[in-house]
Amino acid sequence: MPFVYMMTNRRNGTLYIGVTNDLIRRVHEHKTVAVPSFTSRHQLHHLVWYEHGFEIRSAIQREKQLKTWKRAWKIQLIEQTNPHRNDLYPALLS
Repeated sequence: MPFVYMMTNRRNGTLYIGVTNDLIRRVHEHKTVAVPSFTSRHQLHHLVWYEHGFEIRSAIQREKQLKTWKRAWKIQLIEQTNPHRNDLYPALLS
């Protein structure tokens, strides 16, 4: 089941939006800098938001849609489910 997700490096830091079929694996790759990328250069190691329940085409479409949004809209989306912008990764593991 595909996921659309957002990573950040701190409360008002850089945001990264991605799509994956395995959220735990992908966030682990971000956290361990498994692949040199935008997220590794900006140290985007905190999962702050995700959605699932998509077909892959819909997930990619949603990712592209979110990337066009204003930053304030993205922050508002995060704060609807994660008002303190906590790292959600540990909860995925339990």
